Formats: sequence, structure tokens, C-alpha cells
Amino acid sequence: MGSETREIDALRLAVPLGGDGDVLHLAADAGRTVGLVLVDIVNGFCTVGAGNLLLSEFANKAPTEPNEQIETMVEEAAKLAKIFSDRNWPIFAFLDTHYPDKPEPPYPPHCIIGSGEENLVPALEWLEKSPNLTARRKDCINGFIGSIEKDGSNVFSNWVKKYEIKTVLVVGICTDVCVLDFVCGTLSARNIGLVPPLEDIVVYSKGCATYDLPVQVARNMKGALAHPQVLTLTFGL
Repeated sequence: MGSETREIDALRLAVPLGGDGDVLHLAADAGRTVGLVLVDIVNGFCTVGAGNLLLSEFANKAPTEPNEQIETMVEEAAKLAKIFSDRNWPIFAFLDTHYPDKPEPPYPPHCIIGSGEENLVPALEWLEKSPNLTARRKDCINGFIGSIEKDGSNVFSNWVKKYEIKTVLVVGICTDVCVLDFVCGTLSARNIGLVPPLEDIVVYSKGCATYDLPVQVARNMKGALAHPQVLTLTFGL
């Protein structure tokens, strides 16, 4: 057993990530008090060969070949989206979208508007025509911050209020970056009363994924930091 596997097993014992078996039950029974949030399930991060994001010019964030963790995330997200859509329950999708003249340091250009990278993956394209979808193109890591309008209002907060959502169910990519930042930002906002009537945030681990940059690859890249997929997914969760 490798050291990474031992570390992951130890983490799972110390911080149990169970409860996923109840997620579909929660979605099926809770009705309009639950809203589904999809974080950046776009071509630039999930579709093989579609991404142009080179983290510090060394790591392609979209998979260059089929990736089981990302494929599972997309499948689970599509399954949940179908359940919510069939029951006309609210869905909120963040779409990472950038403009050429507005960089996002330290990342090079990615998910540029008009490139196709910024659009939902094929398995979720049908959602674009769904009347219960609210989509928000964001140009920053934290979706809650990216929902702020120039007048100070917040599109995500307004969505929660409109549908009287008490629980949000979150899936998406990257678990340890945009998913984590959105969840932490929203929890902080909830704690100071900015997103009433929101009470709980549920992160579905099988519906989350991140990118992979193995140690053996990073060692051969100047300035690269390893990002082992399974371990960083666990850290994020």
C-alpha cells in the first residue's frame, strides 16, 4: 500500500465522508425546500481535450484522457439534475466564464467567452432550456462573490429567497478550489444572515471531482506543484 493510499484512508477515518447514500433520498423527498447547485461543470474543466487551462503553464485542468473521477462527477450531477428538473425543483448553475482582457492570476486564459469551454458539458446541455434553471457566468473562483451585481445585490441570494430554499445540494469541480470556496463563502454569508432562509449546505462527494497532476509528472516540470487527484479531492471534502 502506497503512502498516498494510507494517508487517504487515515483521513477518511478521521473525517468520515459518509452519508452520500442519503443524497438521492434527500433530493427525492424534500421538494422545493432543496435547491441543486452545479459548480463549473463546463467543457473547459471536464470534457476530454477541451480545456486550455494550464495552471502556471504546466497542468492542463481539463482531462487529456478519460478520467473516472470526473466522469463519475458528471454522471451523478446529470442524474441529480434530471431528478430536480422532472419535479420542477430549482437548479442553479455556475459557469466559469472569462474575458480576454480580464485575467485571473495566477491562472492563464481559460474558459474564454465564445470558446465553448465556458459552456455546460454535453451531458447537461439540455438544462439550458429548462425553465427551472438559473445560470450565472462567473469570472472568479468563489461563486458567491461572483454572484454580486454592481448594485450590491446577489443573484445567488435572490435565488435562495425566491424559492425559499433551506438546503442547497452542491456538486461540481474543482472540489478543493471553486466548490470549497463557494461553500465556505456561502456558509459565512448564511451565518451573518445574508442568504435567508438558507440553513444547510450538503456537498455530495460522488458528485465532486478535481484535476490530477501526479508527483512523478510535477517533478519534471519547472515550478510545478503536485496535485494528486484522490488526495486533493479528499482534502477538499
